[in-house]
Amino acid sequence: MKFQTDGLIIREQNIGENDKLVWVLTKSHGVLRAFAKGAKSLKSAKCAPTSLLSYSRLSFYKGRESYIIGDARPLRVFARLRADVKKMCLAQYFCELALTVCPREQPAETFLSLVLNSLYLLSEGKRGESLVKPCLEMRLACMAGYMPDLLMCRSCGAYSAAQMYFLPRSGRLECADCCKSPSDGAVLLNTAALTALRHTVYADDNKLFSFSLSDEGLEQLNRATEAYLQMRFEKSFSTLDFYKSIARL
Repeated sequence: MKFQTDGLIIREQNIGENDKLVWVLTKSHGVLRAFAKGAKSLKSAKCAPTSLLSYSRLSFYKGRESYIIGDARPLRVFARLRADVKKMCLAQYFCELALTVCPREQPAETFLSLVLNSLYLLSEGKRGESLVKPCLEMRLACMAGYMPDLLMCRSCGAYSAAQMYFLPRSGRLECADCCKSPSDGAVLLNTAALTALRHTVYADDNKLFSFSLSDEGLEQLNRATEAYLQMRFEKSFSTLDFYKSIARL
């Protein structure tokens, strides 16, 4: 079986002196694990298009244990991300999320589009890191079937309040009046942060990144989306921890 599709390299591993094993988020087949012979060599035509964060047009053959990459041509290389240590660390977190969340061997065009748009905004400085990140986190969770219920307080039905808690374990809201003893991990949100969190879930795709928020609101929003992903996928993300350590420097 042979096919050609566009894909983003989200992980790479050197094999021997000249070869690589890569994980690709593809348009037509989701996440694929593929062997790229000779791709580690700088002289190889496969070197650039199979490098981390390269968006490329790739030909795949089905091998016994993994796919094999034949022809490879780069469509876009996010070079500006590679020149900025902090943004590169965040981009690697995006790749780890994609590897965790995106489907295997089934169409994933919407997943790929979301990740590519996030990388583009980050690379070009069109949106801040602390805005792009929670949008990607929550929208990926929703696309994977983990949409939270943010319509109202789960206890009294209030749509809004001066302060509301987001409960990452259940993916629901509780107003401060009802939430007398916040559970472990509950994230307190002001009105603007709650509106932004709802936006990341319910906004149309073409408007996902179209909002602004204060630094305080962005901090609350990021805490909520990070906690939700960790609860839903039952894991912490090493690339996120590393990004935070770099951001503090």
